[in-house]
Amino acid sequence: MSDLLRPGPDGELGNAVEGYLLWHATVMEAEQRAREFVEAMDWLTTSQQAEIERCYIADSLKRARKDLERIAARCLDLRAEYEHRYQGLRRRCVGLALTVCAASTAAVALLLLL
Repeated sequence: MSDLLRPGPDGELGNAVEGYLLWHATVMEAEQRAREFVEAMDWLTTSQQAEIERCYIADSLKRARKDLERIAARCLDLRAEYEHRYQGLRRRCVGLALTVCAASTAAVALLLLL
């Protein structure tokens, strides 16, 4: 089994497969849309249709790549934001739990001294 196919601790294999399938579907969709776009231009020669189809596919994939990069960047931003909020919440919860434990211990100590 190659290193690429070994499952990592964070689901790297699943992410790689999902990314591959997503990009493959995007390519297939771009090719289908390019064929449909060129079919309406029946006055073009075969080589002209092929060139327009190629340019359409290239443009579609360039736009899709930019969209995916923007989405990935936003996902990283959201992850960082949520991790920051989670750490703050965790600190508050631990602080509250320690306060409750200290108050409970003080109350029990006072009751035992009386």
